Amino acid sequence: MTTRRTEQQAAIRRFIERVDRPVRVDEIQHGAGKRVPGIGAATVYRAVKAGLEVGWLVEVHLPGERSTAYELAGKDHHHHFECKGCGKVYDVEGCPGHLSKLIPPGFVMEGHELVLYGRCGVCA
Repeated sequence: MTTRRTEQQAAIRRFIERVDRPVRVDEIQHGAGKRVPGIGAATVYRAVKAGLEVGWLVEVHLPGERSTAYELAGKDHHHHFECKGCGKVYDVEGCPGHLSKLIPPGFVMEGHELVLYGRCGVCA
């Protein structure tokens, strides 16, 4: 059983590293399941939880979404694009900057997240 679990965890990690973009549990299960059939959602959730605990994964929270996406930790500051056609999330490099002009007077900005929405190249 330990060998199977390790094989499943390795397939999950390889999938996340290969796609190199934020992915949800269902995407991970489907993608890793191509290498190791029979990976269940519970296995993916356990692997994701372990990845978060040891720090190789981070959560990506998207406004209005019930499910969380996960991506590799350690990336430079960036934002995200969510395709409204297929639901996939992509990294957007860079930052428009100068967002402090948008906050009300007297407020102090401590961080920000920017999510762009539209259709990816496949869905457009």
